[in-house]
Amino acid sequence: MLEQTQLLVDKGEMLPLMEEFYTIQGEGFHKGTAAYFIRIGGCDVGCHWCDVKESWNAALHPPTRTEAIVKNAAAYSNTVVVTGGEPLTWDMGPLTAQLKAKGLQVHIETSGAYSLTGAWDWICLSPKKVKLPTEEIYKVANELKVIVYNNDDLRFAEEQAAKVNSECILYLQPEWSKREKVIPVIVDYVMKHPKWKVSLQTHKYLNIP
Repeated sequence: MLEQTQLLVDKGEMLPLMEEFYTIQGEGFHKGTAAYFIRIGGCDVGCHWCDVKESWNAALHPPTRTEAIVKNAAAYSNTVVVTGGEPLTWDMGPLTAQLKAKGLQVHIETSGAYSLTGAWDWICLSPKKVKLPTEEIYKVANELKVIVYNNDDLRFAEEQAAKVNSECILYLQPEWSKREKVIPVIVDYVMKHPKWKVSLQTHKYLNIP
């Protein structure tokens, strides 16, 4: 039974589902819009400031059939955001095919550290220094969102911006625990480098998931 489940997980027909919820997108280009979030467990990127570290261990989250995930999502919203963890740890093909068959807009939030699978209407690439994105995702990312924890992250942001396609929208977002210190730095930087925009975790200010 365990071997059969693992086979389905490997094929993307089951996924380690951490949580799913209907809320307001708080970050980036689509902030302020209603969306159904699907959070997939499993991540080995290991950002020390991650605010969902409980997502890292995939074994803690029950393998769930993609059909059940899609059924829940379709009941709430026409926009679905797949996040993690790192969702590209798994094959996203079956999940996105079923979501799109329901006529849903399908977005992903990813570090890009693994090969891109699935069919996406919007790709938010949030690269991390510890495990850099694959070259392929730079070509198709719709937005680049760099989390700013310290001044060196601005250097990293420019390095990453040089790799994305010309249509990609560029965002700098303060790491939440450092926001009071970092926001003035980001504001000053964006005013001097207006190709960038400021992204805030507005859902935290709204006190919603």
